[in-house]
Amino acid sequence: MNKGRWLVAALAGLVLIISTSAWSARTSNVRQTKHNLSSSGSNAVKASSQTQVCVFCHTPHAATPNATPLWNRKLSTASYSVYTSSSLDAEAIAGAQLSAPGGSSKLCLSCHDGTLAIGQVNVLNGAGSDTTQGTQSISMTGTGTGGVMPDSAKTTGFTRYLGNDLTNDHPISVTYNKTLTDRDGELRAATQNAIDGTWEIVDGSTRLLGKRNFGSQGGAGQAKKPLMPLETADSQIQCATCHDPHTYETDATKGNQKFLRLNRFQEAAPSGTYSQTNDIICLSCHDKNQGNSSWAFSAHAHPDVANETYVSAAATTREFPSALPVWKAACLNCHDTHTVQGARRLLREGTDSVASPKTGGSPALEETCYQCHSSASTTITALTNVPAIKEDFALGKSMPITSTNQPGASEKHDIGSKSVDSGGVDCSTTTNKCGADFVEERGKLGVANLNNRHAECTDCHNPHRVIRAQNGLPGALSSTNTKDTVSGRNTGWGTHPHTDATGYTHTNVISGVLRGAWGVEPTYPDASFHSKPSGYTVKRGDPGSNTNTAASASYVTREYQICFKCHSDYGYSDNNTHPTGDRPTLGSFTGGTASGTNNLTQYTNQAKEFQAPAGHKGQVSAGTAAGAAVDTNNHRSWHPVMDSTGRTTAIRNANANNWNAPWNNAVGTQTMYCSDCHGSGIASGTYSVIPASGKPWGPHGSANDFLLKGVWNNATGSGQETTGLCFKCHSYSLYATRGGGSSGFGGSKDSNLHSYHADKLGKMRCNWCHVAVPHGWKNKALLVNLNDVGAEGGLASGTQVRNGTTAAYNRQPYYMNAINKIKTFATSGNWADSNCGSKGAPGNNTTGRSWMRDSNENCTNPP
Repeated sequence: MNKGRWLVAALAGLVLIISTSAWSARTSNVRQTKHNLSSSGSNAVKASSQTQVCVFCHTPHAATPNATPLWNRKLSTASYSVYTSSSLDAEAIAGAQLSAPGGSSKLCLSCHDGTLAIGQVNVLNGAGSDTTQGTQSISMTGTGTGGVMPDSAKTTGFTRYLGNDLTNDHPISVTYNKTLTDRDGELRAATQNAIDGTWEIVDGSTRLLGKRNFGSQGGAGQAKKPLMPLETADSQIQCATCHDPHTYETDATKGNQKFLRLNRFQEAAPSGTYSQTNDIICLSCHDKNQGNSSWAFSAHAHPDVANETYVSAAATTREFPSALPVWKAACLNCHDTHTVQGARRLLREGTDSVASPKTGGSPALEETCYQCHSSASTTITALTNVPAIKEDFALGKSMPITSTNQPGASEKHDIGSKSVDSGGVDCSTTTNKCGADFVEERGKLGVANLNNRHAECTDCHNPHRVIRAQNGLPGALSSTNTKDTVSGRNTGWGTHPHTDATGYTHTNVISGVLRGAWGVEPTYPDASFHSKPSGYTVKRGDPGSNTNTAASASYVTREYQICFKCHSDYGYSDNNTHPTGDRPTLGSFTGGTASGTNNLTQYTNQAKEFQAPAGHKGQVSAGTAAGAAVDTNNHRSWHPVMDSTGRTTAIRNANANNWNAPWNNAVGTQTMYCSDCHGSGIASGTYSVIPASGKPWGPHGSANDFLLKGVWNNATGSGQETTGLCFKCHSYSLYATRGGGSSGFGGSKDSNLHSYHADKLGKMRCNWCHVAVPHGWKNKALLVNLNDVGAEGGLASGTQVRNGTTAAYNRQPYYMNAINKIKTFATSGNWADSNCGSKGAPGNNTTGRSWMRDSNENCTNPP
C-alpha cells in the first residue's frame, strides 16, 4: 500500500462520516472534492503530476508540531484582522476583539490566507522534516503568483481566497457558552455537559454542537461525537465546526455544499422547531425566534411567500443550484459567511461597489436588499410579487440611505451597541439582546451628534420577522395568516390595509412589514403643545403569539413608534427653541428637501406635535392658547397618527363627505399612518393616498418635498385639485371651490365657509389659515392665529403680529403666508365674521368686515 492510500485509511477514523437519511447522498470522499489537489483532481488548481491526495495536508511522520491531525504544512505567520461588530456579543463578554484564529482555523488558513504556496509541504516521498517545514515543493498548475491560492477575485464574496483580512468572514475563535447565548437572544441555548463541564447543544438524542470527545460520556445522546465540533479548551467555534474538508455531496441537485457538516440550504419548510434533517446549517446555532415561528413564517423563509427563484446567472455566481427558490436559500439570500470585502455583518453584496458581483467598496446595507427589491433585479424571477424599493430611493427626494448622502460619506447605521444608553436601552447587560432587536444607541441616531443621522432598511424593518400580511399582529403565526394574496393594487406585500370604500375603518396598527422592528413611545408632562415629551419607552422584541395591539405593549404596535425614534428628540437633541434651535437642518445631504422650503431650515419634533391628549378630544371649551379670549372653545388639534381626534361629524357640525374615502367612514374614530401622507407619488388625478399600481407603500422616496404624496406649499389650495397633498384626503370641491356642503367652519352666513370664501376670493390657500407643519397644533382645526403667536414663533405668549402691512406672516416652522386672525374661537358650525379680527394694539382692534377692509390689515386681496 503506498503512502497516499495508507494515509487515507489511517485518517478515516478521524473523519466524521454522516449517515443519517437527511444527507445520505453525502459521503466522506476527499478524492471527489475540491480538496483533491492531486493530478487526478478536477480543479483548475492541482498538481502537475503528483498523484498522492492526502499529502497536501497530512503526513504520518514529521508532522508540524502542535497541529493535529498530522499536519504536513507550515502554519502561516500572517497577522490577521479579525471580525468585529458592535453587535458581536462575544467581544463584549471578552472585553476585547476576538482572538487570532486557532485550532483547525490555523490549518485551513495555511492555504486560504494566500500567504503560503499550496504545493509547499513538510514531507514528500520520505524527504523533509518537521524542523524544515514547507520546504518540499509540489509542482502545481492554476495557482496565483507565487503558487498561492488564485487571487483573481480575492476582494469579492465569491472566492475562497480569504486573505489575512477576516473582518468580512464569519467570526471564529468564539467561545460558545451560556454567557454568550443569554446575551445574544437569538442563539440556541448552550447547556453544560454533565460529564466534563464543556458547553454543547443537544437536540433530542443528537449532540449537535460540542467538544470533539471520543470517549463514552453517558447520558442520552451524549456518547456520540457532536455533529459540529467545538475546539480548544474553551469550546470555541473554528472553521471545522461547520466544515469537514473531506465531505463530498453526491446529489448534484443540491449544488455545492461547501464541505458543510449540515445542510447548506433549507431542504423543507422551516417550522417552530429545529430540524437537523430539514434546516439550513445556520439555524443549528442561530435560533431566530424559532419557538415563535417568526423566521419560519417570515416573508424571506415561508415557501408560499418566498417562492421566487434565482435566475441562472445569479445562481451560478453564488454557486447555488439552478432555479433555487428564495426560501431554500434562506439565510444565504442576504448573508454569505465569507462575503465581499467591506461589507458588514456578513451581508451579501453589502457594499457600494457598482460591479456585479461586488468587488470591495464601502459598507452599503441597502445594496443587500436591492438584490431582490428592485424592478431591475437580475437576481430573482417573479418580481411582481416583490416590492420594488430601489426605484423609490432614486426619486427626486429620499432619505439619506446611501453612504455618499450620509455625513463623512460613510454608513452610520450600527446596531447592537454594548454600552449604557442614556434615555435609551442599556445594552451592557448580560441579557440585553440589543443585536437581535436591531437596537441602536441614541447617539448613533443623532443625539449630541447630528453627523450620525442616517436611514437604512433595517431602521424600519427586521427582515427576520417581517411577514406578508396586512395585519402585523395576527397572533400565533400560521401558513394562512402570513401570506396575504398579492393583488396588484399594492396589497399583499405586507403593507397596512387601506381600502377606499364605504364602511372600512382605518387604523394605525402595524402591518406585517413592520413586525418585530423597534421604536419608541413618548410620554408627556402635560397637554401643552409647547412641551416636549418628558421621556420615551423603547418598544422592541418579537411579538410572538401576542395579539395585544395597545400602544402600551412592550413590542412595536404602531408605525409612528418606528418613525419617532428618528423624528423626535429621542433621535436628536432639541432645546425646544424656535424659530431655530439645535434640531437637524434641511438640505444637509444631496437628495433631501432643500433648506428654506416652506420657510423651513430645521426639522420639527414630531413627537411633540402629534400628541393626542385625551382631554382635548372631541369639542372642548379650553386649550393651550394664550389669552382667555382665544382659549375659549379652543383645544389642541392633530392628525390622528397617534390617536383618534374624537371629532365626529356631529361635533364638527359637518357631513362625512368633506373627506374622501376611507376617511369619510367613522369620522373622529379612525387613526392613520405617517406613510398615508409620506411616500412615493400616487396616480395622477386620484383622490387617494394609495400609491400608483406597482409602487410600494412607505416613505422611501418621492418627487415631492418632505417625501410627501402630493404638493404642500404656499400655493396649495384652489388649482391643485390633482396635485395638492390635502386633497388626497379632503374633498377638493368642498374645501377649494363653491362646492356647497357643510363644514365645522360654517355659521349663519353659510354652512360651509370654505366654499363661501372660495367663491368670493376666487382662490383658496390652505396655509392662509392653517399651520404650515400640519402634524398637530396648539389651536383647534390646525388654525393659525396671528393674534396669538408665542413660543412656537420665538415670541412671548399672546403676541399679535402683522401691523400696517398687506404682507402675510412668514416665520418658521409653523407660519407660511399666514393671514388668519381669530379674536374669539367659535364652536364648530357657529362661526361668524365677528370671531375674526385684531385683538388690539398693535392691530386695529376691529372685527369682521371692518377689520378685513382696514388699510392696515388688508384681507381683501390675500397673497
